[in-house]
Amino acid sequence: MTTVTDHTEHDERGERGERPGSPGRSTQGSRETWGDGLIARRVVEGRPQRPAESTVRAYAPSTQPPASYEGPLAERLDALRELVGLSRPRLDTSTLAEAGRVLDESDARRKLSGRHTVIAIAGATGSGKSTLFNALAGVMISDTGVRRPTTAAPLGCSWTDGAAGLLDRLGIPGRLRRRPLQGPGADELKGLVLVDLPDHDSAAVEHREHVDRILGLVDAVIWVVDPEKYADAMLHERYLRPMAGHAEVTFVVLNQIDRLPGDAADQVLDDLRRLLDEDGLALGEHGEPGATVLALSALTGQGMEELRESLSQFIRQRSAAARRITADLDAAAERLRPVYVAGASAGRNRGRIGLSEEAREEFTDRLAEAVGATTAGEAAERAWCRNAVKACGDPWLHLWRWYEARRSAEGSTSPLAPGPVDEEVTARQRVEHAVRAVADEAAAGLPQPWGQAVREAAVRGAEGLPETLDLLAVRAGVPAGRPPRPNWWPGAVLAQAAMSLLQVIGGLWLLAQVIGIATPNLGVPVLLMLTGILGGPCVEWTSRLAARGPARRYGAEAERRLREAAAGCGRARVLDPVAAELLRYREVREQYVRVTGARAPLW
Repeated sequence: MTTVTDHTEHDERGERGERPGSPGRSTQGSRETWGDGLIARRVVEGRPQRPAESTVRAYAPSTQPPASYEGPLAERLDALRELVGLSRPRLDTSTLAEAGRVLDESDARRKLSGRHTVIAIAGATGSGKSTLFNALAGVMISDTGVRRPTTAAPLGCSWTDGAAGLLDRLGIPGRLRRRPLQGPGADELKGLVLVDLPDHDSAAVEHREHVDRILGLVDAVIWVVDPEKYADAMLHERYLRPMAGHAEVTFVVLNQIDRLPGDAADQVLDDLRRLLDEDGLALGEHGEPGATVLALSALTGQGMEELRESLSQFIRQRSAAARRITADLDAAAERLRPVYVAGASAGRNRGRIGLSEEAREEFTDRLAEAVGATTAGEAAERAWCRNAVKACGDPWLHLWRWYEARRSAEGSTSPLAPGPVDEEVTARQRVEHAVRAVADEAAAGLPQPWGQAVREAAVRGAEGLPETLDLLAVRAGVPAGRPPRPNWWPGAVLAQAAMSLLQVIGGLWLLAQVIGIATPNLGVPVLLMLTGILGGPCVEWTSRLAARGPARRYGAEAERRLREAAAGCGRARVLDPVAAELLRYREVREQYVRVTGARAPLW
């Protein structure tokens, strides 16, 4: 049959809104159908009229219900949309581009007809895809011949009305939209929108661009290969292998088997299946989901009935659009996996989120060391002990110690003693080391972008931290007010005063005896003096022992105050921002698990 049903130009009359009775209307009985910009090829004056069965009805505006994504697919798309929104502040635009494209295309496809299935026929030069396109349509629509490439622009053919929006989305102009032969068997493919693509290996760049663009928009694709180029590396590496996850919406047709003698067709078909298996393309054998692989001859019709039956069953399911979006979603999730799931290099920390209590305590200890909490506590303890000794010590021993300390100070020269500048530099280095350590601990086990975000949050919080800790050391290092004194303190002071008083009384008594004022009696004054001389050091020694406990508690209180102040500052400036970044990652990880459709974490 050579009857051609070709739409070659827009129906300008229909676009101008001409009234009934104008030449832009086709009439069948009393029923009037208006075109949506497509008309049948006009009959050239003097040429015989086309047969009635090949006259194509004009496209009608779409009244079909839009495609709907329900259940898991809708939930996964919502999760992907949420994931992209949460990730934008942390990931660059190029990383999220594919996910954004999937969302845009899924929304665009959802608004269009859900009762149509858009299938593209793709193949290399000379594979016979245009011949297959014509064979399915039952009429010569796409030009075939020896000229290569024959198909310069994509052609669209719809078996039913309401596909105008789908063809608009593919960018197929009205002059390249066709209708198949309306006759017996046409209802088999009811709902099909078939697109004949240019050759994917064409030398013309615009042809390849058409192929790549439309392949990203159609619901399914029929790859046509021939016995000579079925193993073409370009086909497998550029198209079939990257689209391995789209097996359920893929047909692979070995065409031109009429050129193969004997059982050569079976051998080539087996080898083609082997190559597809190596590409990772699941084959739909034994009732399993996967690509449909067939052998046929579009020229002779051999195997065409099997392809029609497969396409008819595929179209009747009306799930191709959802399957395609699901496959795109799976591919996008796999591409995003490295930025949401840590690799094997994460080791034992893989999948762990957050800082352990040990890491927090270690960070607090390092800040306390940097701010000198332990040193401040020891200094406060020594100061308390010195105050106790001053209050309860022997005054003559105090005088001796003062004299010895002055002599040591006059004779001592130590120009190499570390100055305050060196201590400040050391403290700053300790703070920076503590921040780096806690940031590395928090980022361990996270994917690179989120680990980097955690480290940046820690570094930002550490700006000005050493200076803040210095102020805290001044304000919180020593407890405010007079330190509390134990109950025995007044008694020890009175006892030391009594010992000194005994020494004074005994000395005055002896002096009085020497002068002759008092009656000579050496025993009593000497006893008083010895009691005071020996009792003073004993009281001091006893006070030293008794002061150790209160002094230790006083020093511990000073250390605790400074440690808590440093911990609070480090928590507010470093740990809380780090925890916020970890919380954000925990949220995006949960969304990513939903996007993948997994019920449990992936690591």
